[in-house]
Amino acid sequence: MRIAVLQERAAGETRVAVTPETVKKFKALGATVAVERGAGVDASISDEDYEAAGAELGLAAEVVKGAEIVLGIQAPEIATLAGAAPGAWVVAVFDPFGQRERVEAYAKAGLEALAMEFMPRITRAQSMDVLSSQSNLAGYKAVLAAADAYGRAFPLMMTAAGTVAAAKAFVMGVGVAGLQAIATAKRLGAQVSATDVRSATREQIQSLGAKPIFVESVAGIEGEGSGGYATEMSEEYQKAQAELVSNHIAKQDIVITTALIPGRAAPRLITDAQIATMKPGSVIYDLAVAQGGNVEGSVADQLVERHGVKIIGYSNTPAHLAADASALFARNHFNFLSAFWDKEQGRPVLDDEIGNAVRLTRGGEIVNERVKG
Repeated sequence: MRIAVLQERAAGETRVAVTPETVKKFKALGATVAVERGAGVDASISDEDYEAAGAELGLAAEVVKGAEIVLGIQAPEIATLAGAAPGAWVVAVFDPFGQRERVEAYAKAGLEALAMEFMPRITRAQSMDVLSSQSNLAGYKAVLAAADAYGRAFPLMMTAAGTVAAAKAFVMGVGVAGLQAIATAKRLGAQVSATDVRSATREQIQSLGAKPIFVESVAGIEGEGSGGYATEMSEEYQKAQAELVSNHIAKQDIVITTALIPGRAAPRLITDAQIATMKPGSVIYDLAVAQGGNVEGSVADQLVERHGVKIIGYSNTPAHLAADASALFARNHFNFLSAFWDKEQGRPVLDDEIGNAVRLTRGGEIVNERVKG
């Protein structure tokens, strides 16, 4: 079994899909791991580190030749996979709703595309879930980036010259990223509040020492979709939430927005009119900016100032923590493949609930029910 790892070619992508740690683990299973030279440089991993772990190093064409599995962060373009074994697996993030043509190209090429972002949110797949591992780091980095852009201190400071008030931080969306954002803002000393459309998150918010902000006037709306994801709310709920948020957001110094709905554009959480109510010098970090943005006027990888409020958001937030993000993503890859490893065949055998969830293409066709239509 030959596993190939190429250098990421997407703009701004600094992560790498395998680390020396996981190279050793794959070799222990009996696999050969080939890595393109320079693939780990941006994640602080040298070619020498890979060689010491037992990986083969080479140019892209040499690495891919005969590979039965190709691991990536973002799915590589078909042209870079020439020479891979017929029916080779490509295991990466595919963005199949936004990159439909790429999925069709994989099917036409006879490759088996396995979308890591489609990993089901079930107990036995938790260690394979790249969305969770990367969102955790994204929530952390969002707060640090906001703190850096904020012109004041986060914690309460009592000095001989006077008292510095603690910053007020508001987290909108309490998934993995939101929970880490709450925890990070608390550690930095801010007064933290948070909201979510899922009522079940109230206890999670309180457990981290933050204040929950919820719509109380509209009953019976849980916001819980399949697999633990949030769903889009009714018009009545959205109106009530907008009013609540408008009153609360005007008092905040830092706002972190994290709301995403799989397969759809990010929901709009903050309008220009709401931004106008905030204090000059406040900061909004839009974690969903690459999916259309939660904040009106946000632009990926640019600092935008509206009504004296700074609005920021990286298009690829985990890539700003390349070493740790790569380590976690690489473990997700290994946990996924090793869980299905058949010792007799010397390769993973993937035909169950998880396989059906992540498999996009097989036998020259698009086979995933979520993507077919």
